[in-house]
Amino acid sequence: MEIKVLGPGCPKCELTEKNVKEAVAEAGVDASVVKVKDVMEIARHGVFGTPAVVVDGQVKCVGKVPLKEEIKKWIEKK
Repeated sequence: MEIKVLGPGCPKCELTEKNVKEAVAEAGVDASVVKVKDVMEIARHGVFGTPAVVVDGQVKCVGKVPLKEEIKKWIEKK
């Protein structure tokens, strides 16, 4: 599983990345977490608000910091 955290590095983006990494560890799933800061790469996902989270190519969240419980629901269904 590949999880991308899209954002330029603002505090909300950093918190999102932290929540994603903690959720992956707590759920015990095999996933790579990639931080994407490049604006063009972010736009290729059709995302124009950050932070955003993409799980295996599917945009799950845009413009807000997701809670760990929310992230776990996205990744445990795999």
